[in-house]
Amino acid sequence: MTASLAAAVFWALAATATAFLPMRLQYAPGLTLLIAAPLLIVWIGIDYGWIAALLSLAAFVSMFRHPLRYFWRKWRGQETEGPR
Repeated sequence: MTASLAAAVFWALAATATAFLPMRLQYAPGLTLLIAAPLLIVWIGIDYGWIAALLSLAAFVSMFRHPLRYFWRKWRGQETEGPR
């Protein structure tokens, strides 16, 4: 197992552990995971190729679809609504 794959496994476990936290405690670790993911995806792409990077990107977007949607709307100047 390469270091990039081990880091990806650790990242997935950390994301799962973060999801178990109460919402008020999720912001700091969630933001850290959100920032670290693109670096990890590039690292996986370097080690395993663009198909693995594309699959990693799909998994990332699937896990963080709500925060990414919020930031997309905020960057475009659209109305951002809170969680339902």
